[in-house]
Amino acid sequence: MAGAQTGTGKTAAFALPVLQKLLPLASSSTSPAKHPIRALVLAPTRELAIQVEDSIRVYAKHTSLRSLVVYGGVDIKTQTPQLKSGVEILVATPGRLLDHVEQKSLSLSQVQILVLDEADRMLDMGFMPDLKRILALLPKQRQNMMFSATFSNEIKKLADDFLTNPTLIEVARSNATNENVTQKAYAVQAADKQAFLIQLLKKEHTNQVIVFTKTKMTASRLSRALQKVEISADAIHGDKSQKERIEALDAFKEGKTTVLVATDVAARGLDISELPMVINYEIPSAAEDYVHRIGRTGRAGASGIAISLVCEEEEKYFVDIEKLIKKSITREQVQISKNEVPTHYEKSVKSMASPIRNKKQSSGDAWFNKPYEPNAIAAKASVNRPNLGKKAPVAALLGGLKRN
Repeated sequence: MAGAQTGTGKTAAFALPVLQKLLPLASSSTSPAKHPIRALVLAPTRELAIQVEDSIRVYAKHTSLRSLVVYGGVDIKTQTPQLKSGVEILVATPGRLLDHVEQKSLSLSQVQILVLDEADRMLDMGFMPDLKRILALLPKQRQNMMFSATFSNEIKKLADDFLTNPTLIEVARSNATNENVTQKAYAVQAADKQAFLIQLLKKEHTNQVIVFTKTKMTASRLSRALQKVEISADAIHGDKSQKERIEALDAFKEGKTTVLVATDVAARGLDISELPMVINYEIPSAAEDYVHRIGRTGRAGASGIAISLVCEEEEKYFVDIEKLIKKSITREQVQISKNEVPTHYEKSVKSMASPIRNKKQSSGDAWFNKPYEPNAIAAKASVNRPNLGKKAPVAALLGGLKRN
């Protein structure tokens, strides 16, 4: 079990030794039998899986070892030919790996090394059934490794089911945040968060910012609101197709998009070089997620800023975060400039405050402002109408109401 702060090189910490260990078994043969899966790396998110395999491919460039990544959200048939041609190192998300197992497009019978990346999320109860199925397919004699920036006591207990007499290696205090990251917190009302975020983004003039939300709906709405005030923004979350998620992430990395609004799908392991700032638009209910979120900045020795917008309802979550990281963060009071409030936001507030009758009074024709008066002819006809007796209700299919 290995724990280290985000951005300190955990991927290289397991990828380089794995490659070194497998190097004597490398083969230049084109036969798939000479390239069985010997190392399996499991990751909780598609983006992290792609990133890990990219790093492994770079490290293995001058060797005969092959690597591949498989994940959901794309056509499984596009991954099958490469799998059948043989790969030594497979990076996968659990669900898609089991899909390939069911289609018999791969074999795990020769796996020597199993790596659980971002292990605290991999051992989340939601992944447990898939993990147990995968472990049952692997040889009993193998090396298991778990890497994460956070290890709770519950996770350590669960790890006992997967590891045998594990050695715990921590290069920093458990659940610690990077000292290169300056952490700030602003006390702001929930209704004012959007206006303050816009004000903050325009004030900072930074080229790249990740804004974290708790829900997919909030991420989509917030990105559209930022676009309306001419801030280049896009959203990344679980409801988007894998192609859309990759395109949004690539555009952000290339600097085409200034703000990436994301759920915690982007909080795990994503490496964006020299990212100067992250903003917690909504505070995560799990304190460990805060550590992973702000770990997107201040990576590889660079400095960064992490800003949290804390409303009254979220104060309890932020207190839990301070306990976890063993650090107190002062809440600064905010002042929202009216000039920074989006135009559509002002209009919506005014329309809610203005009663409908004001719209009628603005009409040029006085007739529209009069109270309702029944038509005189209709009223007279109503008085002279003969009494047809009481009506008894019957089913509509039988002709409606009948006369007695």
